[in-house]
Amino acid sequence: MFRTLPFLLFAWTHALAATPNILFILADDLGVRDLSIEGSTYHETPHIDRIAREGVRFTHGYATCQVCSPSRASIMTGKYPARHGITDWIGAATGKNWNRNNRILPSEYTLHLPHEDTSLAEALKEGGYRTFFAGKWHLGGEGSLPNDHGFDLNIGGHHRGSPPGGFFSPFRNPKMKDGPKGQSLPLRLANDTATFIKDKAGSPFFAFLSFYSVHGPIQTTPDLWKKYRDKAGKSPHQGDRFLIDRTLPVRQVQDCPIYAGMMETMDDAVGIVLKALDEAEIADNTIVIFTSDNGAEVTAKTATGPVRSNKGSCFEGGHRVPFIVSWPKGKIAKGKVSDQLIGLQDLYATFSEIMGVPLPDLRKGEKGAEDSLSLLPAWRGKKLIARPMFYNDHKESKDGAACAMRLDNP
Repeated sequence: MFRTLPFLLFAWTHALAATPNILFILADDLGVRDLSIEGSTYHETPHIDRIAREGVRFTHGYATCQVCSPSRASIMTGKYPARHGITDWIGAATGKNWNRNNRILPSEYTLHLPHEDTSLAEALKEGGYRTFFAGKWHLGGEGSLPNDHGFDLNIGGHHRGSPPGGFFSPFRNPKMKDGPKGQSLPLRLANDTATFIKDKAGSPFFAFLSFYSVHGPIQTTPDLWKKYRDKAGKSPHQGDRFLIDRTLPVRQVQDCPIYAGMMETMDDAVGIVLKALDEAEIADNTIVIFTSDNGAEVTAKTATGPVRSNKGSCFEGGHRVPFIVSWPKGKIAKGKVSDQLIGLQDLYATFSEIMGVPLPDLRKGEKGAEDSLSLLPAWRGKKLIARPMFYNDHKESKDGAACAMRLDNP
């Protein structure tokens, strides 16, 4: 026994060293064409673009719902909203409290992330990962916060879906101390995440950086406002700046300096955590994912084209999102673009495969991650199996398109 112990310790240490770290960056209400790598000539996002240059950019990435809480719950459970039960943003009026004159009332929904499901963080923690959460949670209050669902450390995650104090300190966040007056919220979250990365660089970690950006209120600094105001004045765009889609005026050109300033600050925050990976010399074996929880907000000063409509709608603008992944040691080709159909609920099965942990066997009646498919083959350039994808309308009677399904030809 004593002769084999050193070998076992070596094997265990080697296995931990080979296990990739995971840095998952989730934007809030980001339009599918807001990034410069996605075609924006007005917004500047060099750090996010770097992830795409070092990995794969998926042009057909989808959230499971057009609002935040259901989509975020799908990430954490590997399930569609109809299965995990959170079918609207938590806090929204529903049932008999729905105060619009509709013939059909929206159904009641679950008000917190279900405890009976093994969350993504819990699964990773069981696999030996240190887990960290920073930013927007919006999956329940006390008793259903990040620490209650597998995260070792929670900074800023609470029941609210928008930043209580806006994007500058004082933050008025019950789970995060205020910084110096005027401190940037996304930069603060990024610096706290960077500190965690450096502290845990010797063991596998799962760091979930969940920005409030670019959810309202739309705010930026005077310097960034001036920068993008001047840039907007040089825009070559000709023609209408808005078109009417049904009753909604849809912006056709990106020229809002406040929104562009928010985009730059969020990108700078991404740069902070990428720099932390570089300085800790762990970037090669860290999976970095950047995506959004749903499409651009209705009130956002951004263009959502070429897709129709935006957040809250079952049309594509509501649930089509950017999705970028890099992992140098994971045999992911650099600078590739894929048009394969993927969903945010697929991350659960993807990380399970990477850890070598089998998903529940549905054929035997086991439950869990029923709607999740591993994306690892697609990350490496292989074809995924054809399957339908479903998109939930959080208020069934609000839109003419109450729900949607996409089925690509096999």
